[in-house]
This record gives sequence, C-alpha cells and structure tokens, in this order.
Amino acid sequence: MTIRDAQQIVLASGNPGKIREIQAILKNQTIIAQSQFNVPEAEETGTTFVENAIIKARNAAEFCKMPAIADDSGIVVDALGGAPGVISARYAGVGASDSENLEKLLNDLQNVPEEQKTARFICVMVFLQHANDPFPIIAQGVWEGQILPAPVGENGFGYDPVFFVPGYNCASAQLSPEVKNSISHRGKALKQLTALMENIFKTAI
Repeated sequence: MTIRDAQQIVLASGNPGKIREIQAILKNQTIIAQSQFNVPEAEETGTTFVENAIIKARNAAEFCKMPAIADDSGIVVDALGGAPGVISARYAGVGASDSENLEKLLNDLQNVPEEQKTARFICVMVFLQHANDPFPIIAQGVWEGQILPAPVGENGFGYDPVFFVPGYNCASAQLSPEVKNSISHRGKALKQLTALMENIFKTAI
C-alpha cells in the first residue's frame, strides 16, 4: 500500500473539530473518523506527543486495515512547567469537557501575571501505511501565543477560546476556520506532513 492507493485514510480521532480541519487541508483524500469503525480508543501511555501519535495511528491502522493518520496535540503553558501538555484533553480528569479543562487551566493561572502567561499549541502528526509500517512519517507544528484571562469567541474547540493570537490581536476562537487552518499548529503540521508524503511517494495527494 502506498499513498497513491490511499484515497481513504482513517483518522485516529472522533473529534469533529479535528476531522473538519484535517479534511479541509487534505482535500484530495477522504478522511474517515475511526469512530465509524468502532475502533476502541488507544491507551495514550506515551510521555511525548510523538509517542502518543504513533500509538494512536498504529491502533487505528490495525483495526481498520487502512492507512491511518493520527495527531497528538495540546497546549503547553510556560508558567505551569509545560502543562497541560500531553494530557491537555484530560487536564481536568478523564472524560473532562472542554469547559472543564478551560476552567482548570484558568484557575491554575489565576495568580500568574498576564505577561507571564506565554503558551504554545503543539501538534505532532503521524501517517502509517499499515499497522506494522516501520517508517512512520512524522510532522510537527508549533503555534505561539498567550493565555487570556477569560474565554472569548465561538469558533474552534478545546483551548481556542483562551489562546490569544498576537498577530491577529484576538483569540483563536475568533478566527475564521480558513485563517486558523493557515496559521495553526495543526495546519502547519498537516502542510509539513503533506510535503513529506509527496516527497516520499512522489505523488501529489
């Protein structure tokens, strides 16, 4: 199997926000959420974004017998020593909602001066041709910003309402999907992944 054959790729996520963003960039592929195959969630036992992305991609590829893309992403806050990091999606506990995670983050930063609330979104994306692929394609993106004192905006998901984007003077959740995809950590990682896949397989995707 090569990417030339991979018109359908399973995404190791059921997050509708991620699916929309990835499909918008990989226009020539059909991205199918692993939830459509009833794939059990992989246990994210890695301590880094790279490890967890590979774990999730391998799990999806094994159950679906298809090429798979997985991302592991999160927000890293300097004043919290890099937290939430790899546990961003479950910062307030397993099964926590976006609002619960946001509330915990803001509570943890309530005594931190505004100028010290620097942060960045990190995204690592992995493509596997099959579950035993010995050569995973790995890409990463970083998006620098700062944590706002309160959520604003209606777009995006996760920590977008509290992530201030300096170049646009607004929260990530106030950006249009098109603008966000062009500058975000996930957008950067996807563009890098696409370039790597084109170079390796010598075909446009």
